[in-house]
Amino acid sequence: MTDFPTDLSAPVARQPLHTRRVKCEGFIRDDGLFDIEGEITDTKGYAFENHHRGEVEPGDPIHHMRVRITVDDELRIHAAQAVSISTPYDLCRAAAPDFERLVGIRIGPGYMRKVKERYGRDQGCTHIMELLYPLGTTAFQTVFPYREYQRRLEGLSEGESMKNGPPLNSCYAFSSKRSVVKHLWPDRYDGPEEEDAAA
Repeated sequence: MTDFPTDLSAPVARQPLHTRRVKCEGFIRDDGLFDIEGEITDTKGYAFENHHRGEVEPGDPIHHMRVRITVDDELRIHAAQAVSISTPYDLCRAAAPDFERLVGIRIGPGYMRKVKERYGRDQGCTHIMELLYPLGTTAFQTVFPYREYQRRLEGLSEGESMKNGPPLNSCYAFSSKRSVVKHLWPDRYDGPEEEDAAA
């Protein structure tokens, strides 16, 4: 088996200039729906002047936004809420209420295109928009593995519990030519008869 690095190489001497932190979480609600929440912050490693806020100190968020979407088992959005806690301009806060326009969209093929149609460019906040991609993948990681977990508790095997499996060719491991698909969903595997596991 090939050994791959588990960390980045050591950097040269440097000073921090900008830090963006993104946090996404998924929750099961008592009503059976799922809440997917995201938070984004941008900070600088130096003080700078902002004509709206005045002096912004190192570590003070220039952007700090939180969002929540509520989805069902099919990843259709039932509710959408956003708040802007820190913004470079007070006017930016006016974009958060329009986040509700995402209600009705289903996370899946064409998801980001529909998001941009309803909340993109000058209709919404760029930084809230940037949370929508990781929120989508977090929704997948929240809903489908949890439903699989429930089916596994019912005694189904991994391949059975995931039904037909994830969308083929959606990532490296789930390529229809790789060993994961061959092992879990052999009827969907279309690679060579004897795949080299090390490859």
